[in-house]
Amino acid sequence: MNRARLCCFLLVFVSVQLLIACGAKHRSVANRQPVPTPVANAPETTTENKPAPSASPAAPPAKRAKASPPSAPVGFTEEGNASWYGNPFHGRRASNGEIYDMYKLTAAHRTLPFETMVRVTNLNNGKSTTVRITDRGPFVANRIIDLSQAAAREIESIGPGVVPVRLEVLGNVDVTSGFFTVQVGAFRDRNNADRLRERLSVTYSPIFIQEYDSADGAFYRVRVGKISGEQAAQDVAAKLRDTEGFTTLIFRVDEK
Repeated sequence: MNRARLCCFLLVFVSVQLLIACGAKHRSVANRQPVPTPVANAPETTTENKPAPSASPAAPPAKRAKASPPSAPVGFTEEGNASWYGNPFHGRRASNGEIYDMYKLTAAHRTLPFETMVRVTNLNNGKSTTVRITDRGPFVANRIIDLSQAAAREIESIGPGVVPVRLEVLGNVDVTSGFFTVQVGAFRDRNNADRLRERLSVTYSPIFIQEYDSADGAFYRVRVGKISGEQAAQDVAAKLRDTEGFTTLIFRVDEK
């Protein structure tokens, strides 16, 4: 009887141990398997967590650069007739304020800025010289430049007096910007200049009378407008020619 009980006890004990071992083995295998993470809970990949190779940190908006002014025209050329002047202007004050010296390479032009360097070529013989603009003129419609005596000698225009030339502006000079005025007449009698100014002032403004002490005596030049840009001055000159019948000359308005 005791032996039968002992066998029964041993059988129950072994069964319990087997159950415990199997449970432990099952839990160990289950713990080695990764628990799947729901996709909705996965962290997003952003520049803050993991920058993409091509991404770069956001930069503050760049300041808008100011627009650059248009480039000044380079290599301006002009063709027409050239005259020259010497005595009695030698030793007198030029339009830029300096004393005119006919033995220096200078010239007068109606619209080119003072200090502009210009190559002048005589189209009759190909000879050229380089002059500096220091004066205003010529005051004759069919001429574009007045050369000093020295410059005229270099291109052999002393004898002919007036020769066809080509002007080439040297350097980066804006020849069309600035203020311009249109000359419509020159009178020896100031009263005539005043009467023309009064008539034109009904339509145009401002009207200037410039006194000029020439070698032949005083002249009173009547000029219309202070116009921004040479092209606009050309338009005013064309209107004055068409509606009033004037022979017009355009001059740059200088500070001096």
